[in-house]
Amino acid sequence: MLSIQQLTGGYSRQKPVIHDISLEVNAAEIVGLIGVNGAGKSTTIKHILGLLTPHHGSITVNGISLQEDPLHFRKQMSYIPETPQFYEELTLWEHLELTARAYQLSDKEFQERAQHLLKIFRMEKVVKWFPHTFSKGMQQKLMILCAFLVQPALFIVDEPFVGLDPLAIQALVDLLVKKKEDGTAILMSTHILTMAEKYCDRFVLLHEGRIALQGTLEEMRAQANKPQATLEELFIHIAKDSIQ
Repeated sequence: MLSIQQLTGGYSRQKPVIHDISLEVNAAEIVGLIGVNGAGKSTTIKHILGLLTPHHGSITVNGISLQEDPLHFRKQMSYIPETPQFYEELTLWEHLELTARAYQLSDKEFQERAQHLLKIFRMEKVVKWFPHTFSKGMQQKLMILCAFLVQPALFIVDEPFVGLDPLAIQALVDLLVKKKEDGTAILMSTHILTMAEKYCDRFVLLHEGRIALQGTLEEMRAQANKPQATLEELFIHIAKDSIQ
């Protein structure tokens, strides 16, 4: 589904942030993108979304690159950002309408999906409200509603749990698991390692812009020569080794 090959990039060609990143996210799996702050997670995601142009390497979704077919490339993915982004002059419902039109959903699809998502995240009573009046958690729910309204082939999820209450976290996790079972590919960046270990099929552990470990938990244990380590212990092992 998502294929990244030998990706080097960043904000300046003189000083790349990420180096020679290669990873894949297949249909019906969740891949956890993890690393300390500044490891290169957000930079990698920005390249996938087309917000940054690679210095070297390639990014394809279903074999198509952004350069080959920008519309087809972008229509295959949804993005849940770490920091909510919205239009202050639009209500929650108008954000959903705008998303539906952008992705050319039929009115029936839009209404059914929107009502279902609003109920799951307990947002029915605020559909006419403006998001700038929302709490951080409610603003994050708006991002989640728009992303799941589309039902794409690929989800890019960046720190989705920030600001959410426990009920909303569980609702989001349930939706991600359901989408995975339906064949969706999901790349999820998160610092909540216990949750990542529980729900992700594979992991990519970035450190200083490079892949330090990659694979299933068992495969990464073997790479680190730590056969009993948890994901958190592997994370700390890589981070501490760089300090010493």
